[in-house]
Amino acid sequence: MSALRTGFKLLLFATAAVLVVLLLRHWMATKQYVFNREDIAKLAKQYAGQDHEQAFSKVVVELRKRYPGHILPDEELQWVFVNAGGWMGSMCLLHASLTEYLLLFGTAVDTGGHSGRYWAEISDTVISGTFRQWKEGTTKSDIFYPGDTIVHAVGEATSVQWSAGTWMVEYGRGFIPSTLGFALADTLFSTQDFLTMFYTVRVYARSLLLEAGTLLAEAGVL
Repeated sequence: MSALRTGFKLLLFATAAVLVVLLLRHWMATKQYVFNREDIAKLAKQYAGQDHEQAFSKVVVELRKRYPGHILPDEELQWVFVNAGGWMGSMCLLHASLTEYLLLFGTAVDTGGHSGRYWAEISDTVISGTFRQWKEGTTKSDIFYPGDTIVHAVGEATSVQWSAGTWMVEYGRGFIPSTLGFALADTLFSTQDFLTMFYTVRVYARSLLLEAGTLLAEAGVL
């Protein structure tokens, strides 16, 4: 009887998990998104090849004009280290919700490793430097230059490599909390840089609060 009860509980758990996944997929397929991958890539491409700090400043100004209330204010923008998949970079989060994020990303040193495999589509437009990608199941890599946009599809895994001084604008769409495990794993189990982990969680929480406030204001609740 004990084994039967355990099996029944596992069946209920599996059924509930499948239903949650199906509901999330339906929600993400039918909801209205703030950003569009092509629009973000087009905007970033305008400043490709420029000094990355100047380019980023122009991108942020333009984003605030186009998407008022959805981009973090200057006082909450922070460059935070990211250790994941064996590589090390730095990000500056501009926007995040449960289904989208927008950030500036790059590295001042040569680095590379595993891309991660996500329940989200991620696109990067290169502002400066070079990015190399080796896709799963192939024997050759591709290299990308300023102005190029790289799309990392849902469930895809690649080997990635950035040359020193590579900076890009990144947009992700999908179930964003599912990406946090990969993003924080190296910090938790390798570097143990818990201050960086705190910064990462804090800026994500601030972004969620900003987005919730904007949505409530648009709905006339606030």
